[in-house]
Amino acid sequence: MTMKTIGGVLLIAALGARVNAQALEREAGRAIAPTQADALLEQGEQLRNASLYFVEKPKPRQFQIHDKVTIIINESTRQSSQQNLDAKKDSSLKATLKNFPDLADLVQGELSNGSSNPVTAVDATAGSAFKGDGKFERTDRLTDRITATVIDVKPNGVLVIEARRSVKYNEDEQTVVLSGECRREDVTDANSVLSSQLAELKLVFTREGQVSDSGRKGFLTRLFDSVFNF
Repeated sequence: MTMKTIGGVLLIAALGARVNAQALEREAGRAIAPTQADALLEQGEQLRNASLYFVEKPKPRQFQIHDKVTIIINESTRQSSQQNLDAKKDSSLKATLKNFPDLADLVQGELSNGSSNPVTAVDATAGSAFKGDGKFERTDRLTDRITATVIDVKPNGVLVIEARRSVKYNEDEQTVVLSGECRREDVTDANSVLSSQLAELKLVFTREGQVSDSGRKGFLTRLFDSVFNF
């Protein structure tokens, strides 16, 4: 073997060892390289530490039975109905009798052979018309604030709330009863929630007393309305 051949063999061996070493370095680097999720997490940590405006999303508030929540009531309803009825009927009847005997001859017991003047026996005209209009329109609006009690917390965090308030002054009594369900995320930092955000909402508002009685029809008015309902 010549010196040139020996040198070529040594050069090939050295190149092969270098290639193997680079391959091992790449494998080792791939094994310790961070995943994409870790990279995003690291970027988030860096952003939180460097930014002056970064605010973490607050965790949902935990509620328990008997906790209190303020309900802001703002409900409005409008009902409208209209009906029209128009009916009309005309009829006419006309009849003529010819060769009617003379009444004077009938009285004397004699009948003439000739014909008398034509006599119109029936001439009648009848007509009827009816027109009725009906319209109903009502607008209600209720605004109030009431504190409700959490009576149940469902597994998914939905709150079941209920409230009742009764106020009596002089001879008038006003009662408000409310129940419904809301998400805990809808409860604001001020511990309040809108009535429009309640599911299964049930709202009953009643008032008894002189103020309520003054807005009702009297007995005679209701009696005449039932008898003469037109």
